[in-house]
Amino acid sequence: MRLEEKIATLKKRLQALNELDVKMQAAPDKQLSLTDPDARSMKTRGTGIGGYNMQTAVDTKHHLIVAHEVTNVGNDRSQLSTMAKQARTAMGTQEITVIADRGYFKGEEILACHEAGITALVPKPLTSNNKAKGLFDKQDFPYVADQDEYHCPAGQVLIKRFTSIEQGKTLHTYWSSACKACPLKEKCTTSTERRVKRWEHEAVLEAMQARLQDTPEAMQIRKQTVEHPFGTLKAWMGATHFQMKTLDHVSTTEMSLHVLAYNLKRVMKILGIAPLMQAMNA
Repeated sequence: MRLEEKIATLKKRLQALNELDVKMQAAPDKQLSLTDPDARSMKTRGTGIGGYNMQTAVDTKHHLIVAHEVTNVGNDRSQLSTMAKQARTAMGTQEITVIADRGYFKGEEILACHEAGITALVPKPLTSNNKAKGLFDKQDFPYVADQDEYHCPAGQVLIKRFTSIEQGKTLHTYWSSACKACPLKEKCTTSTERRVKRWEHEAVLEAMQARLQDTPEAMQIRKQTVEHPFGTLKAWMGATHFQMKTLDHVSTTEMSLHVLAYNLKRVMKILGIAPLMQAMNA
């Protein structure tokens, strides 16, 4: 009798799981949270913990949070231009330079900043494993803009062969006919020829990388600026999750109050309580 009850319980549990699977598969992102309908998997330290993605823009002089936003997108790659534009509006300026870490690198976002007149400094992720394999990296193939060609380590010229659309991006592909007989081929590619792809807006990314080389202190500035408020807020909140549920409540209520409290304490520290009260009453 007890065995039959256990089997019946397991069948009910299996039915419930199957119903949840149907709901999950019907969701646009194939995700389902049983505790908060808006929470999504966050790619943090290799885990998939459910929650929200907190975005802030912090000024480098006073460490004030000039713009913030809470999203349920599990990575930062689509946030750069949005936060940069919000920061520029909040600071009431036309010229602004934004510094972000590798997690924000996305060609379309950097292009959007460029078109909006915003100077971006974002290092490119080191995604290629050619160096580890002992092969030449794309960086070993300098691009000659006026000739629209690449030069390889063996001194050969890679010319543009065709144009294609991949994931919505227009890419030009270059290679040399001399690859087959090249003495350096073993250090270059295992394919018939070494192909180099170039995005139609690659010049924008190259210009940004040149700016980064001329600004070696950029990443240190980023670290000591934007990490300061995060560290302070985490110290205040403790090792707990957000207390509220749904994106609207977490963003417009809970996080906004945290940011307001942080900025008020910063201004008190910078100006003093009396000058701040005078400014607020003016």
